[in-house]
Amino acid sequence: MEDYYFKAEGVSVGYQGKPVIEEISFGIKRGEILTLIGPNGAGKSTILKSIARQLQLIAGTAYIGKRDLHQIGKDRLAEELAVVFTERIHAEMMTCEDVVAAGRYPYTGKFGCLSQEDYRAVREAMRLVQTDEIRHRDFHKVSDGQRQRVLLARAIAQEPDMILLDEPTSYLDVKYKLEFLSVLQQMAREKCLSVIISLHELDLAERISDKVMCVGEGYVDRFGTPEEVFSPGYIGKLFHMTAGSFEENSGNLELEAPKGKPKVFVIAGGGSGKSVFRKLQRANIPFATGILFENDVDYPTAKALGAHTIAEEAFQKISDNKLNEAKAWIDQCDVVLCCREQFGFWDRENGLLLEYAGAQKKKIEKQQDFFHNKQEA
Repeated sequence: MEDYYFKAEGVSVGYQGKPVIEEISFGIKRGEILTLIGPNGAGKSTILKSIARQLQLIAGTAYIGKRDLHQIGKDRLAEELAVVFTERIHAEMMTCEDVVAAGRYPYTGKFGCLSQEDYRAVREAMRLVQTDEIRHRDFHKVSDGQRQRVLLARAIAQEPDMILLDEPTSYLDVKYKLEFLSVLQQMAREKCLSVIISLHELDLAERISDKVMCVGEGYVDRFGTPEEVFSPGYIGKLFHMTAGSFEENSGNLELEAPKGKPKVFVIAGGGSGKSVFRKLQRANIPFATGILFENDVDYPTAKALGAHTIAEEAFQKISDNKLNEAKAWIDQCDVVLCCREQFGFWDRENGLLLEYAGAQKKKIEKQQDFFHNKQEA
Protein backbone atom coordinates (compact mmCIF):
# COMPACT_ATOMS: atom_id res chain seq x y z
CA MET A 1 0.00 0.00 0.00
CA GLU A 2 1.29 3.44 -0.91
CA ASP A 3 2.42 5.73 1.89
CA TYR A 4 -0.30 8.39 1.78
CA TYR A 5 -0.32 11.28 4.22
CA PHE A 6 -4.05 11.84 3.72
CA LYS A 7 -6.48 9.17 2.55
CA ALA A 8 -10.25 9.03 2.07
CA GLU A 9 -12.08 5.71 1.83
CA GLY A 10 -15.70 5.59 0.64
CA VAL A 11 -16.39 9.08 1.94
CA SER A 12 -19.74 10.83 1.43
CA VAL A 13 -20.02 14.57 2.09
CA GLY A 14 -22.94 16.96 2.29
CA TYR A 15 -25.15 19.04 4.57
CA GLN A 16 -27.51 18.03 7.37
CA GLY A 17 -27.12 14.36 6.57
CA LYS A 18 -27.95 14.78 2.89
CA PRO A 19 -25.05 13.77 0.62
CA VAL A 20 -23.81 16.07 -2.11
CA ILE A 21 -21.09 13.65 -3.28
CA GLU A 22 -20.82 9.97 -2.39
CA GLU A 23 -18.15 7.27 -2.47
CA ILE A 24 -15.04 9.47 -2.60
CA SER A 25 -11.80 7.51 -2.36
CA PHE A 26 -8.33 8.96 -2.96
CA GLY A 27 -4.93 9.47 -1.38
CA ILE A 28 -2.27 12.18 -1.38
CA LYS A 29 1.39 11.86 -0.37
CA ARG A 30 3.63 14.36 1.38
CA GLY A 31 4.82 17.07 -1.00
CA GLU A 32 2.04 16.44 -3.51
CA ILE A 33 -0.46 18.99 -4.81
CA LEU A 34 -3.98 17.72 -5.51
CA THR A 35 -6.30 20.07 -7.40
CA LEU A 36 -10.08 19.80 -7.43
CA ILE A 37 -11.76 20.94 -10.65
CA GLY A 38 -15.37 20.88 -11.79
CA PRO A 39 -18.45 23.03 -12.40
CA ASN A 40 -19.69 25.58 -9.88
CA GLY A 41 -21.86 23.95 -7.25
CA ALA A 42 -20.53 20.45 -7.92
CA GLY A 43 -19.21 20.10 -4.36
CA LYS A 44 -15.51 21.03 -4.39
CA SER A 45 -15.88 23.37 -1.40
CA THR A 46 -17.97 20.77 0.41
CA ILE A 47 -15.13 18.25 0.09
CA LEU A 48 -12.59 20.76 1.45
CA LYS A 49 -14.82 21.82 4.35
CA SER A 50 -15.38 18.17 5.25
CA ILE A 51 -11.64 17.48 5.31
CA ALA A 52 -11.22 20.60 7.47
CA ARG A 53 -13.95 19.21 9.80
CA GLN A 54 -16.16 22.23 9.29
CA LEU A 55 -18.69 19.66 8.07
CA GLN A 56 -19.29 16.17 9.45
CA LEU A 57 -18.63 13.24 7.14
CA ILE A 58 -21.88 11.50 6.24
CA ALA A 59 -20.23 8.15 5.49
CA GLY A 60 -16.80 6.61 5.09
CA THR A 61 -13.52 7.32 6.82
CA ALA A 62 -10.70 9.81 6.27
CA TYR A 63 -7.20 9.40 7.65
CA ILE A 64 -4.31 11.73 8.39
CA GLY A 65 -1.34 9.41 8.55
CA LYS A 66 -2.71 6.31 10.25
CA ARG A 67 -5.22 8.22 12.40
CA ASP A 68 -8.92 8.64 11.82
CA LEU A 69 -9.51 12.32 11.00
CA HIS A 70 -12.42 12.56 13.44
CA GLN A 71 -10.48 10.98 16.28
CA ILE A 72 -7.81 13.71 16.28
CA GLY A 73 -8.17 16.44 18.91
CA LYS A 74 -8.73 20.03 17.76
CA ASP A 75 -5.37 21.29 18.98
CA ARG A 76 -3.51 18.41 17.40
CA LEU A 77 -5.47 18.82 14.15
CA ALA A 78 -4.49 22.50 14.02
CA GLU A 79 -0.84 21.41 14.06
CA GLU A 80 -1.49 18.99 11.19
CA LEU A 81 -3.84 21.00 8.98
CA ALA A 82 -4.17 24.66 7.89
CA VAL A 83 -6.88 26.22 5.72
CA VAL A 84 -7.01 29.18 3.34
CA PHE A 85 -10.68 29.54 2.44
CA THR A 86 -12.57 32.26 0.58
CA GLU A 87 -14.39 33.69 3.59
CA ARG A 88 -13.19 37.17 4.54
CA ILE A 89 -11.44 37.17 7.90
CA HIS A 90 -12.13 39.79 10.57
CA ALA A 91 -8.79 41.52 10.97
CA GLU A 92 -9.74 45.05 11.99
CA MET A 93 -6.80 47.05 13.35
CA MET A 94 -4.45 44.17 12.59
CA THR A 95 -1.22 44.46 10.66
CA CYS A 96 -0.21 41.82 8.13
CA GLU A 97 2.26 40.47 10.70
CA ASP A 98 -0.55 40.20 13.27
CA VAL A 99 -2.60 38.12 10.83
CA VAL A 100 0.33 35.78 10.16
CA ALA A 101 1.03 35.51 13.89
CA ALA A 102 -2.55 34.27 14.38
CA GLY A 103 -1.39 31.10 12.65
CA ARG A 104 0.65 30.26 15.74
CA TYR A 105 -2.45 29.73 17.89
CA PRO A 106 -1.97 25.93 18.19
CA TYR A 107 1.29 26.57 20.07
CA THR A 108 0.64 29.66 22.20
CA GLY A 109 -1.42 28.18 25.03
CA LYS A 110 -4.48 29.68 26.69
CA PHE A 111 -2.96 33.18 27.05
CA GLY A 112 -1.93 33.47 23.40
CA CYS A 113 1.56 34.81 24.15
CA LEU A 114 4.11 34.44 21.37
CA SER A 115 7.50 32.98 22.19
CA GLN A 116 10.75 33.67 20.38
CA GLU A 117 10.17 30.45 18.45
CA ASP A 118 6.71 31.73 17.40
CA TYR A 119 8.19 35.01 16.16
CA ARG A 120 10.82 33.09 14.24
CA ALA A 121 8.14 31.01 12.52
CA VAL A 122 6.15 34.17 11.64
CA ARG A 123 9.17 35.94 10.16
CA GLU A 124 10.21 32.86 8.21
CA ALA A 125 6.71 32.39 6.77
CA MET A 126 6.51 36.02 5.68
CA ARG A 127 9.94 35.81 4.09
CA LEU A 128 9.00 32.69 2.17
CA VAL A 129 5.93 34.31 0.58
CA GLN A 130 7.70 37.66 0.07
CA THR A 131 5.58 39.79 2.41
CA ASP A 132 8.35 41.16 4.67
CA GLU A 133 7.99 44.67 3.25
CA ILE A 134 4.29 44.91 4.20
CA ARG A 135 4.44 43.30 7.63
CA HIS A 136 3.59 46.55 9.46
CA ARG A 137 0.84 47.64 7.07
CA ASP A 138 -2.89 47.38 7.85
CA PHE A 139 -4.11 44.03 6.49
CA HIS A 140 -7.19 45.65 4.94
CA LYS A 141 -5.13 48.30 3.14
CA VAL A 142 -3.01 46.02 0.99
CA SER A 143 -3.92 44.57 -2.42
CA ASP A 144 -5.91 41.37 -2.93
CA GLY A 145 -2.77 39.61 -4.10
CA GLN A 146 -0.84 40.71 -1.03
CA ARG A 147 -3.71 39.63 1.26
CA GLN A 148 -3.74 36.17 -0.28
CA ARG A 149 -0.01 35.83 0.24
CA VAL A 150 -0.41 36.97 3.86
CA LEU A 151 -3.09 34.31 4.40
CA LEU A 152 -0.77 31.71 2.88
CA ALA A 153 1.97 32.92 5.23
CA ARG A 154 -0.45 32.49 8.16
CA ALA A 155 -1.06 28.90 7.08
CA ILE A 156 2.68 28.24 6.70
CA ALA A 157 3.40 29.80 10.12
CA GLN A 158 1.02 27.21 11.55
CA GLU A 159 3.68 24.67 10.48
CA PRO A 160 1.14 22.10 9.28
CA ASP A 161 1.75 18.99 7.21
CA MET A 162 -1.21 19.74 4.94
CA ILE A 163 -2.86 22.93 3.60
CA LEU A 164 -6.37 23.22 2.14
CA LEU A 165 -7.12 26.13 -0.20
CA ASP A 166 -10.53 26.94 -1.70
CA GLU A 167 -10.28 28.99 -4.92
CA PRO A 168 -7.45 31.21 -3.58
CA THR A 169 -6.78 32.80 -6.98
CA SER A 170 -10.35 33.83 -7.83
CA TYR A 171 -9.86 37.56 -7.22
CA LEU A 172 -6.25 37.85 -8.35
CA ASP A 173 -4.91 39.23 -11.61
CA VAL A 174 -2.62 37.08 -13.73
CA LYS A 175 0.56 38.42 -12.08
CA TYR A 176 -0.62 37.53 -8.58
CA LYS A 177 -2.10 34.20 -9.68
CA LEU A 178 1.29 33.09 -10.99
CA GLU A 179 3.18 34.46 -7.99
CA PHE A 180 0.79 32.83 -5.51
CA LEU A 181 0.83 29.41 -7.16
CA SER A 182 4.61 29.55 -7.66
CA VAL A 183 5.09 30.17 -3.95
CA LEU A 184 2.63 27.38 -3.12
CA GLN A 185 4.48 24.93 -5.36
CA GLN A 186 7.79 25.95 -3.81
CA MET A 187 6.39 25.42 -0.30
CA ALA A 188 5.07 21.99 -1.22
CA ARG A 189 8.53 20.99 -2.41
CA GLU A 190 10.65 22.60 0.31
CA LYS A 191 8.39 21.91 3.31
CA CYS A 192 7.09 18.58 1.98
CA LEU A 193 3.54 19.89 2.42
CA SER A 194 0.53 18.01 1.16
CA VAL A 195 -1.73 20.52 -0.61
CA ILE A 196 -5.37 20.16 -1.64
CA ILE A 197 -6.63 23.14 -3.65
CA SER A 198 -9.69 23.96 -5.75
CA LEU A 199 -9.14 26.03 -8.89
CA HIS A 200 -11.26 27.43 -11.72
CA GLU A 201 -8.24 28.06 -13.96
CA LEU A 202 -7.89 24.77 -15.82
CA ASP A 203 -4.62 25.71 -17.51
CA LEU A 204 -3.04 26.48 -14.12
CA ALA A 205 -4.50 23.32 -12.59
CA GLU A 206 -2.88 21.28 -15.34
CA ARG A 207 0.50 22.88 -14.67
CA ILE A 208 0.70 22.93 -10.87
CA SER A 209 -0.92 19.60 -9.97
CA ASP A 210 0.62 16.26 -9.17
CA LYS A 211 -2.91 14.81 -9.06
CA VAL A 212 -6.27 16.13 -10.26
CA MET A 213 -9.72 15.21 -8.95
CA CYS A 214 -12.62 15.94 -11.32
CA VAL A 215 -15.82 16.61 -9.41
CA GLY A 216 -19.03 16.18 -11.37
CA GLU A 217 -22.53 16.87 -10.09
CA GLY A 218 -22.87 14.37 -7.28
CA TYR A 219 -19.82 12.21 -7.98
CA VAL A 220 -16.06 12.14 -8.47
CA ASP A 221 -15.60 11.39 -12.15
CA ARG A 222 -11.82 11.06 -12.49
CA PHE A 223 -8.75 11.02 -10.28
CA GLY A 224 -5.19 10.85 -11.56
CA THR A 225 -2.24 12.76 -12.94
CA PRO A 226 -2.94 15.73 -15.26
CA GLU A 227 -1.78 13.59 -18.18
CA GLU A 228 -4.34 10.91 -17.27
CA VAL A 229 -7.18 13.33 -16.59
CA PHE A 230 -6.90 15.91 -19.38
CA SER A 231 -7.70 13.62 -22.29
CA PRO A 232 -9.08 15.08 -25.55
CA GLY A 233 -12.72 16.18 -25.27
CA TYR A 234 -13.04 15.39 -21.56
CA ILE A 235 -13.22 18.90 -20.08
CA GLY A 236 -16.08 19.90 -22.38
CA LYS A 237 -18.09 16.92 -21.09
CA LEU A 238 -17.23 17.54 -17.43
CA PHE A 239 -18.34 21.18 -17.62
CA HIS A 240 -21.23 20.52 -20.04
CA MET A 241 -19.81 23.11 -22.43
CA THR A 242 -22.31 24.19 -25.10
CA ALA A 243 -20.23 26.94 -26.73
CA GLY A 244 -16.53 27.34 -27.41
CA SER A 245 -13.88 24.73 -26.73
CA PHE A 246 -11.04 23.72 -24.41
CA GLU A 247 -8.05 21.90 -25.87
CA GLU A 248 -6.63 19.68 -23.15
CA ASN A 249 -3.12 19.16 -24.54
CA SER A 250 -2.35 22.87 -24.87
CA GLY A 251 -4.76 24.40 -22.34
CA ASN A 252 -6.15 26.41 -25.25
CA LEU A 253 -9.55 27.97 -24.45
CA GLU A 254 -11.47 29.50 -27.36
CA LEU A 255 -14.87 31.05 -28.04
CA GLU A 256 -17.27 29.62 -30.59
CA ALA A 257 -16.08 29.52 -34.21
CA PRO A 258 -17.79 31.75 -36.82
CA LYS A 259 -20.45 29.91 -38.78
CA GLY A 260 -20.77 29.84 -42.56
CA LYS A 261 -18.80 29.08 -45.70
CA PRO A 262 -15.22 30.42 -45.51
CA LYS A 263 -14.26 33.23 -47.87
CA VAL A 264 -10.79 33.74 -46.39
CA PHE A 265 -7.87 31.28 -46.52
CA VAL A 266 -5.08 31.86 -43.99
CA ILE A 267 -1.51 30.70 -44.55
CA ALA A 268 0.11 30.65 -41.10
CA GLY A 269 2.34 28.53 -38.86
CA GLY A 270 4.95 28.92 -36.15
CA GLY A 271 2.68 31.08 -34.02
CA SER A 272 2.05 33.65 -36.75
CA GLY A 273 -1.64 32.83 -37.08
CA LYS A 274 -3.12 32.69 -33.55
CA SER A 275 -3.88 36.39 -33.29
CA VAL A 276 -5.23 36.45 -36.86
CA PHE A 277 -7.58 33.52 -36.19
CA ARG A 278 -8.93 35.32 -33.13
CA LYS A 279 -9.35 38.61 -35.00
CA LEU A 280 -11.34 36.79 -37.66
CA GLN A 281 -13.47 35.18 -34.94
CA ARG A 282 -14.18 38.56 -33.34
CA ALA A 283 -15.14 39.92 -36.77
CA ASN A 284 -17.38 36.86 -37.32
CA ILE A 285 -15.52 35.93 -40.54
CA PRO A 286 -15.40 32.18 -41.29
CA PHE A 287 -12.02 31.02 -42.59
CA ALA A 288 -10.04 27.99 -43.72
CA THR A 289 -6.37 27.54 -42.96
CA GLY A 290 -3.40 25.28 -43.60
CA ILE A 291 -1.15 23.54 -44.07
CA LEU A 292 -0.28 23.26 -40.37
CA PHE A 293 1.63 20.51 -38.63
CA GLU A 294 -0.31 19.01 -35.72
CA ASN A 295 2.42 20.04 -33.28
CA ASP A 296 2.45 23.66 -34.51
CA VAL A 297 1.51 26.25 -31.87
CA ASP A 298 -1.08 27.67 -34.29
CA TYR A 299 -2.85 24.34 -34.67
CA PRO A 300 -5.07 24.23 -31.52
CA THR A 301 -6.46 27.71 -32.22
CA ALA A 302 -6.94 26.96 -35.91
CA LYS A 303 -8.73 23.70 -35.11
CA ALA A 304 -11.04 25.46 -32.63
CA LEU A 305 -11.89 28.54 -34.71
CA GLY A 306 -11.46 27.54 -38.36
CA ALA A 307 -14.29 26.31 -40.56
CA HIS A 308 -11.73 23.91 -42.00
CA THR A 309 -8.10 23.23 -41.08
CA ILE A 310 -5.72 21.29 -43.31
CA ALA A 311 -3.15 19.60 -41.06
CA GLU A 312 -0.28 17.21 -41.52
CA GLU A 313 1.14 14.82 -38.94
CA ALA A 314 4.09 16.15 -36.97
CA PHE A 315 7.56 15.46 -38.39
CA GLN A 316 6.14 14.24 -41.71
CA LYS A 317 6.70 15.67 -45.16
CA ILE A 318 3.63 17.55 -46.39
CA SER A 319 1.93 15.19 -48.79
CA ASP A 320 0.60 15.98 -52.25
CA ASN A 321 -2.89 15.11 -50.99
CA LYS A 322 -2.70 17.82 -48.31
CA LEU A 323 -1.30 20.30 -50.84
CA ASN A 324 -4.13 19.60 -53.28
CA GLU A 325 -6.71 19.82 -50.48
CA ALA A 326 -5.40 23.26 -49.51
CA LYS A 327 -5.48 24.40 -53.16
CA ALA A 328 -9.11 23.32 -53.40
CA TRP A 329 -10.02 25.47 -50.40
CA ILE A 330 -8.11 28.43 -51.85
CA ASP A 331 -10.23 28.03 -55.00
CA GLN A 332 -13.36 28.50 -52.86
CA CYS A 333 -12.08 31.59 -51.04
CA ASP A 334 -11.98 35.23 -52.20
CA VAL A 335 -8.98 36.35 -50.13
CA VAL A 336 -5.75 34.70 -49.04
CA LEU A 337 -4.22 36.10 -45.86
CA CYS A 338 -0.51 35.36 -45.55
CA CYS A 339 0.92 35.64 -42.04
CA ARG A 340 4.38 34.43 -43.03
CA GLU A 341 7.40 36.38 -44.25
CA GLN A 342 9.27 33.28 -45.38
CA PHE A 343 8.97 29.50 -45.49
CA GLY A 344 11.39 26.85 -44.28
CA PHE A 345 12.44 23.47 -45.60
CA TRP A 346 9.65 21.54 -43.86
CA ASP A 347 6.78 23.79 -44.95
CA ARG A 348 7.94 24.98 -48.34
CA GLU A 349 4.60 23.68 -49.68
CA ASN A 350 2.97 26.68 -47.98
CA GLY A 351 5.15 28.85 -50.19
CA LEU A 352 3.83 26.90 -53.16
CA LEU A 353 0.29 27.63 -51.93
CA LEU A 354 1.03 31.34 -51.94
CA GLU A 355 2.34 31.07 -55.50
CA TYR A 356 -0.76 29.09 -56.47
CA ALA A 357 -3.04 31.77 -55.02
CA GLY A 358 -1.24 34.38 -57.10
CA ALA A 359 -1.51 32.28 -60.25
CA GLN A 360 -5.27 31.93 -59.61
CA LYS A 361 -5.53 35.72 -59.38
CA LYS A 362 -6.71 35.53 -55.77
CA LYS A 363 -6.54 38.67 -53.68
CA ILE A 364 -3.49 38.23 -51.42
CA GLU A 365 -3.26 40.49 -48.38
CA LYS A 366 -1.12 40.96 -45.30
CA GLN A 367 -3.11 40.79 -42.08
CA GLN A 368 -2.71 44.48 -41.22
CA ASP A 369 -4.00 45.54 -44.64
CA PHE A 370 -6.92 43.12 -44.50
CA PHE A 371 -8.20 44.26 -41.10
CA HIS A 372 -7.54 47.93 -41.90
CA ASN A 373 -9.65 47.62 -45.06
CA LYS A 374 -12.40 45.84 -43.09
CA GLN A 375 -12.51 48.70 -40.56
CA GLU A 376 -12.77 51.32 -43.30
CA ALA A 377 -15.51 49.36 -45.03
